[in-house]
Amino acid sequence: QVQLVESGGGLVQAGGSLRLSCAASRTIFSINAMGWYRQAPGKERELVARLTSGGSTAYADSVKGRFTISRDNTKNTVYLQMNSLKPEDTAVYYCYARELYDYWGRGTQVTVSS
Repeated sequence: QVQLVESGGGLVQAGGSLRLSCAASRTIFSINAMGWYRQAPGKERELVARLTSGGSTAYADSVKGRFTISRDNTKNTVYLQMNSLKPEDTAVYYCYARELYDYWGRGTQVTVSS
């Protein structure tokens, strides 16, 4: 099992940047996949970015070219660098890890003002 704790959310103006962090309670080296989902009010939770243990990445079309997912295995942490933020990026962002079961963090709020 693994526990996940997100941090780095907050209020930012449009065009600004934030870096979200997802700290895991144990090594993430062997976890099959980790990534980020987000959920805005009244909307379904959607996949934002995904990173496999082998280094493959995938992004939602809406964030391609603006967001970058990465990991630091020595810190047991996955990051989401968010640049050129737009008001429509406003949501609660959730970290997840996939292995035998799926694990979720509690979420961190990102609010982008116009």
